[in-house]
Amino acid sequence: MSAPVRDKPESLLQAIRRWFRTRSERAGLDLIALTDCEVVHIAEDLSVSTAELYKLARSDARSTDLLKERMAALDLDCGEAARLVPATLHDLQRLCILCSQQKRCAHDLAQTPLDPKWKDYCPNVTTLMALDAMPWAARREW
Repeated sequence: MSAPVRDKPESLLQAIRRWFRTRSERAGLDLIALTDCEVVHIAEDLSVSTAELYKLARSDARSTDLLKERMAALDLDCGEAARLVPATLHDLQRLCILCSQQKRCAHDLAQTPLDPKWKDYCPNVTTLMALDAMPWAARREW
């Protein structure tokens, strides 16, 4: 049986939820019902800490909207990044979901998205600036 074709790339959060749902459906479990050892194994499989796994599991689908907005402000195409550097995008999403500065980021994006003060607190600043320096087809730079 082949995997279903998706119109757009899956976010890290969606991948984690799909992975967990598949595992849970097979075992008839949810995260709370698992032993500490099982949670540790799941976190290791996903390359996150157990605390991060719990936070990722509690987050909603809007958790990466700030990243999409920041990328748009930088004229970065999230879909193109997902196709060309999916692991990098997943790491950006994970850091964004786990960030303690989401309210500040949302405020800054709403007020003045191009103000460089976001670089002082964003855990993704280095990666976003590296991506911004690359030539992207969506920008017609090639």
